Amino acid sequence: MFNLEHIVDDLRKIGVKSGDVLMLHASLKAVGPVKNGANGLLDALRMAVGKNGTLMMVLGAANKRPPGGTVFNPLTTPADPDVGRLAEILRTRTGCKVSNHPEGRFAALGPGAEFLLASQPWDDYFGPDSPLDHLCQRGGKILRLGAAPDTITLTHFAEYLTPLTEKRRVTRQVLVQGPEGPEQKDVCSLDDDEGIFEFGGEDYFISILEAYMANKEGQSGKVGNAKSQLLGAQSYASFAIAWMARHLG
Repeated sequence: MFNLEHIVDDLRKIGVKSGDVLMLHASLKAVGPVKNGANGLLDALRMAVGKNGTLMMVLGAANKRPPGGTVFNPLTTPADPDVGRLAEILRTRTGCKVSNHPEGRFAALGPGAEFLLASQPWDDYFGPDSPLDHLCQRGGKILRLGAAPDTITLTHFAEYLTPLTEKRRVTRQVLVQGPEGPEQKDVCSLDDDEGIFEFGGEDYFISILEAYMANKEGQSGKVGNAKSQLLGAQSYASFAIAWMARHLG
């Protein structure tokens, strides 16, 4: 079993520093057993970034779409299970702040949380002025702890900035609390489920990450048992934009 000091030491070795603003993608199973479980891992991450650092994760929301969904409440609706259990642990941690969006809800913990989550647009919630945009503006980083290679949410922000025409868009309905009770509300965005373009039947999120790491623009190592990477948010977004402009469309 890994103690907190071991995890912090591993994080330091791949480049995590005190004061960092980190967006997390984590597989608890990949990291392996940590003292105090998921809460222990979160404690280690907070120790690594220190009191001046901030942690952020995408939450989404569980069961927020009609028919049969439940009304979305930004403060109490559980995170989408697809984003992993650590997201729900972060959401429920004392002092954590969340954005008010059922499709693109984020959680952030630390002194940079208000800036990261401020003024998120309703439509195109991963695009300009989103928490992903603010992550880049703040010089943030992306930390992957054994997560699947197709899970870098920042790639959705890059999709908005890639100079391509006829990007695939979607309109979804969500259940929210209106002034007179629960109501269905439309949300319009680029397609963040199936992608903005077909790419030969493959997932271009994986191809972008592989190309970025092959270009030696990220740092890698092990955190616990997890193969992990640390990526610069702005450098990754810029790389993804250039890659999609060349390969999609």
